Amino acid sequence: MSTPEVTAASPASPTTASLDFEALRHVRTFAPQTVLPRVRDRARRTLLADDGRLFIVAADHPARGALGVRDDPAAMADRYEMLTRLVTALSRPGVDGVLGTPDVIEDLALLGALEGKVVVGSMNRGGLKGASFEMDDRFTGYDVPSIVASGIDFAKLLIRINLGDAATAATLESTARAVDAAAAAQVPIMLEPFVSRWVDGTVENDLTPEAVVTSVAVASGLGATSAWSWLKLPVVPEMERVMASTTLPTLLLGGDPSGRPDETYASWEAALGLPGVRGLVVGRTLLYPADGDVVAAVDTAAALVHG
Repeated sequence: MSTPEVTAASPASPTTASLDFEALRHVRTFAPQTVLPRVRDRARRTLLADDGRLFIVAADHPARGALGVRDDPAAMADRYEMLTRLVTALSRPGVDGVLGTPDVIEDLALLGALEGKVVVGSMNRGGLKGASFEMDDRFTGYDVPSIVASGIDFAKLLIRINLGDAATAATLESTARAVDAAAAAQVPIMLEPFVSRWVDGTVENDLTPEAVVTSVAVASGLGATSAWSWLKLPVVPEMERVMASTTLPTLLLGGDPSGRPDETYASWEAALGLPGVRGLVVGRTLLYPADGDVVAAVDTAAALVHG
């Protein structure tokens, strides 16, 4: 049986009206051998834009069971809705790429949305949100060999440092080995560290400047070399102190969408001006804005990064 190509307005910029989900399902069912080549053989680009900045849209939350946005616990449960929002975001000027787990990356490749985009592969998603084993954050997504085989541009992992949970030790060790493997393959790797703790059965991240500085110190020392390591850090008060704690290139994360959008954008803008900050990696805040206007939210963030 012949395999239909997934319809798109153009290879570089599909429109949401052109998304052919039936063809996507057909490929997944009848031609799975063509999925990896669609990721691997896409048009590639340099990692950083000409201005030395990078704006990545994040969509690796669902694989950790984190589907909620604001007061909707299942906001990201509809895969077709999420993909439509992602394609919209990736079509906007100034959006350099996407962060996701293999399932999301492959869906986007089949939809033609990754041409000329930076692709970041998410590695450890095993610490499911709300689980008793949440701190045992195992590497259940990409690993470095599959990132290389898939032509992925950038690796990403999460490091939650919980001094009250012994499972943290295994996560730190696995992270160090992932840093070593990425460096050996000369693949940049994005480390997202937090100091975390259990509060009434829930893992909470400590977003005080002191805690973020501590997390930076721990993450920066993982592995036999930091030559290929980047940081992905939350925007917190006293970001000057945070950025003074590292020489590694840093991207800012959006975090859980809360508060007023104008205040969020203002905090991003201020932090983007600090030495060492290279851009943004933001997901739910832009894909599921309170007013529903994905284009406006993404364009505002793109202007902050590249404007």
